[in-house]
Amino acid sequence: MSTRILFFFLIFSLPLSNLHSLSESRSLTIPLLKDECWWGAVVDDGHVQPFSEQSSYSHNLNGDNKSNQIQPFLLSNHGRYIWCDEPFEFNFENGVLKINSKHATINVINAGSNLREAFVQASKEHFPTSGLVPAEMLFKIPQYNTWIELTYHQNQKDILKYANSLINNSFPPGVLIIDDTWQHDYGAWRFNAERFYDPGLMVDELHQLGFNVMLWVCPFVSADSREFRLLREKGLLVRNAADNDAVIISWWNGYSGVLDMTHPKAIEWFKQQLSHLQDEYSVEGFKFDGGDAIFYTGGLHSFVATSPNGHMEAWARLGLDFPYNEYRACWKLGGQHLVQRLHDKNHNWEDLRQLIPNTIVQGLVGYAYTCPDMIGGGEYKSFRYLKDVDQELVVRSAQCQALMPMMQFSVAPWRVLDKKNSNICRDMAQLHTKFGDYIIKLAKESAKTGEPIVRSLEYQYPGNGYSHIVDQFLLGEDILVAPVLDFGARSRQIQFPPGTWKDEEGRLFIGPAVKSVNAPLEKLPWFQRVSN
Repeated sequence: MSTRILFFFLIFSLPLSNLHSLSESRSLTIPLLKDECWWGAVVDDGHVQPFSEQSSYSHNLNGDNKSNQIQPFLLSNHGRYIWCDEPFEFNFENGVLKINSKHATINVINAGSNLREAFVQASKEHFPTSGLVPAEMLFKIPQYNTWIELTYHQNQKDILKYANSLINNSFPPGVLIIDDTWQHDYGAWRFNAERFYDPGLMVDELHQLGFNVMLWVCPFVSADSREFRLLREKGLLVRNAADNDAVIISWWNGYSGVLDMTHPKAIEWFKQQLSHLQDEYSVEGFKFDGGDAIFYTGGLHSFVATSPNGHMEAWARLGLDFPYNEYRACWKLGGQHLVQRLHDKNHNWEDLRQLIPNTIVQGLVGYAYTCPDMIGGGEYKSFRYLKDVDQELVVRSAQCQALMPMMQFSVAPWRVLDKKNSNICRDMAQLHTKFGDYIIKLAKESAKTGEPIVRSLEYQYPGNGYSHIVDQFLLGEDILVAPVLDFGARSRQIQFPPGTWKDEEGRLFIGPAVKSVNAPLEKLPWFQRVSN
């Protein structure tokens, strides 16, 4: 739908009382209303949201996704939202929002009186749900990624050792993700024969243990490979503007060519590689890494002319055909059945405190099927020496993720923690599994309504002054989760919204109220709503 058609559709679909607050332009200055707060656009900056009269923030969505999902969308607790079909630049300063786009109209729409009403209308109009959910196992049981333990040394022997250790330490088997360097080369998507003596047998053994298997892939193609020469000859790589030859870009693992995912034949070629892996080895799916807009900047040429963000969207669309998928970079695919992981977090308390607000923003921009980063952090250097490991941080990280839609282990708790703390992580994995059916129920509801699975108190209970509560969350409507996010803390203040809430021991808490709750290291404070 074109922007112009969309504009007139919105005019005729809104109540007449709302027309005075709907406008379109390519450059707008919007004074914030009293106590108005805004969320959205940049998931990796969810921890500095909501934006308010006191905020000083700016970002340009064009070509910069901050290594995570972005969306051309902002929404407020006063029921207003902003949508643009193309990237925009925005700035909050001195109680004013300034926003401009070079390529498309900016729509400002009054959808109601609160955050939820703004989201529901925007979701229906701009990123409607596909009605599908990713594979259920991704939600129901913890995921396990081999990255931290094996880094760039993925191999059959140690992968099987890791999987067996999970079982031996009473962690429930779920999806096991084999990370980077299982493959022969970037773009050569076949098992490295020097490291995998019988990959078919390995996958069979993992299946027998109860695991499903995903493989790490990316859009990059090693420049000195046979695949690069083949794809270059067929014109299936992104080209540079200077000589129209295949571009070589710098990324975190060196220098490579990049598949042109706007080209139907490049998509067909890549899907053939993935389908072969599924047919030959019975792997269930893929972790689609890379694809960030920054890799497509500089006036590159492609089969279909598009922006850096358009390339990012094209890479993400590939995953729609694979129920077992995971993405970290995404643009304009809210409502779709893609697993969206948070950007890699460091092994520190500051980054742990980002998980909840960033996950809340994921849901508020339409990415409901959220996955936090790896428990304890996703940087392998943090776990190289045991003396550098903060055991309490790993435990609290596992607790923070236990009642999110997905949780993902990578570092082996039994290797870096003492027995007591490793067992707490195991208990959190089992708690997540206990809630598996409930989480799947929420995911299927989201597939119908588009609404987030992880919700802020402001979303569910508007008008109670909850906009700035970013250290607790609701799983659906009925489960309140308040992890401990500070080193050494053994209790915390919890905001109970209206209703009666029951903890694991059966104690009742009547909201609205703020209560101090004990939370020793082994305890995750969570509560079930038993009445309104």
